[in-house]
Amino acid sequence: MPKTKRDVDAALLRKGFVRKEADHDFFICYTMDGLETAAHTKASHGKSFDISDRLLSQMAKQVKLNYAEFRDLLDCPLNREEYERILRSNGPL
Repeated sequence: MPKTKRDVDAALLRKGFVRKEADHDFFICYTMDGLETAAHTKASHGKSFDISDRLLSQMAKQVKLNYAEFRDLLDCPLNREEYERILRSNGPL
């Protein structure tokens, strides 16, 4: 099920991502300790539009999650601490 860009942006910001603006909105994840991780993704500029499941799946890979985990990250069952635990278990940050 598609998500709005506004919802995706807000969820990423709540989970420790920081927005870097360039040709796209670029999100970089930082740990709670302030360390930059390898998890990053980008989305097109625009106030609100739907992001397709296909694009959400690509974003999930960029932030080192499977699609179901990424949906949980966006919908809040997966909190920031659990997300960091997954990142750490999958290899170096």
